[in-house]
Amino acid sequence: MSNKVREYISSNWDSCIKENPNSEGNLIGLPYPYTVPAVGHFDEMYYWDTYFTNKGLEIEGRHEQAKFNTDNMFYLINKYGFMPNGNRTYYLSRSQPPFLSIMARDVYNYSKDKEWLEHAYSSLDKEYKFWTEKRGSETGLNHYDFDSTNPDEHHWLKNDFINRVGLTPDLPSEDIARHFIATAESGWDVCPRFNFDAYNFAPVDLNSLLYMLEDNMAFFANELNNGDGEKWIKRAADRKAKMIELMENEDGILLDYNLVTGKLSPVFSAASFYPMFAGLADQKHAKAIVDNLYKLEAEFGLLTCEKTDIPGQYQWGYPNGWACLQYIAIIGLDKYGYKEEAKRLAQKYVSLVEKVFDETDNIWEKYNVVEGNINVSNEYKMPAMMGWSAGTYLAAAEYLNK
Repeated sequence: MSNKVREYISSNWDSCIKENPNSEGNLIGLPYPYTVPAVGHFDEMYYWDTYFTNKGLEIEGRHEQAKFNTDNMFYLINKYGFMPNGNRTYYLSRSQPPFLSIMARDVYNYSKDKEWLEHAYSSLDKEYKFWTEKRGSETGLNHYDFDSTNPDEHHWLKNDFINRVGLTPDLPSEDIARHFIATAESGWDVCPRFNFDAYNFAPVDLNSLLYMLEDNMAFFANELNNGDGEKWIKRAADRKAKMIELMENEDGILLDYNLVTGKLSPVFSAASFYPMFAGLADQKHAKAIVDNLYKLEAEFGLLTCEKTDIPGQYQWGYPNGWACLQYIAIIGLDKYGYKEEAKRLAQKYVSLVEKVFDETDNIWEKYNVVEGNINVSNEYKMPAMMGWSAGTYLAAAEYLNK
């Protein structure tokens, strides 16, 4: 690990912590200090970014701040019935990938505070109801979507999508807007995985995270001795069975499933590592991923998606590599015994961050893992980063040290 990068991260955590107990304008006040993704770029906390940020905070012994971040999310769930994309009123039409149960388990594993766990359990049960009631399907699998019927909002979101992607789908404005914000709820805004109807897909990553939510709730129920454990165990088992039934392709890889057409996404992406991260994959699925790793592994790290000829510009696509996906792949590979592959990806990410830091004096939101630089596919001006880039760097370096 580079001392320069470690010192940069350690000295910049505080500049990424905000305190806004009172709501102002469209910023929703939070009861505890919270982390933002980057120095000087944001005033709001983001949902899934914060999970990876917490990993870095915990590695550096800042467990109180990791707990504050988690408690702020419980506050928002109890206020709105779900965890929004972030603490802005304009994010109240969508959530983001549900990592909160994993954050809660990390906090509990450190504190062993059962009174706190009672509150966490109640809040996570509300989050689960959001995903099942607002984002459910007849298959029992879940999808991303967008809660808005405002025509004016649809119009400007359509234009924003066209500007980002560089093409105009032959679809009504409301469908384009719904697709765009469903991809925003997925965190992968924008990507080639979902054609132009993301809201019709049961994504492999979302359903893996919901499997983890069910599995974690079973663990929490048993810790609290509240009698709910078997209920959650069955839900997780049912989800795993349905995912394997509907998402498995001829190679044994689990892919996004279109709930309307019954077809799998043609795009192989790093999202297929999530079943390994969640521990729901069978060994044959893990082997299939490793056998096809060459399609996603580049010289400087893991690609977001394999290279395709799908028209458009996608920042969640080739040749970009995102910190969060490196972390998911490293943990998933390690969990299934593919430690050499996990070590190789961890080393690539650590080396890439250090190389580009030497060149730019910054850590970045995403990297070009083909060229080993920040010549990325952008849909907006890329900010310098702390957040998940710092958290993943520390976690990958710790993995290598072990």
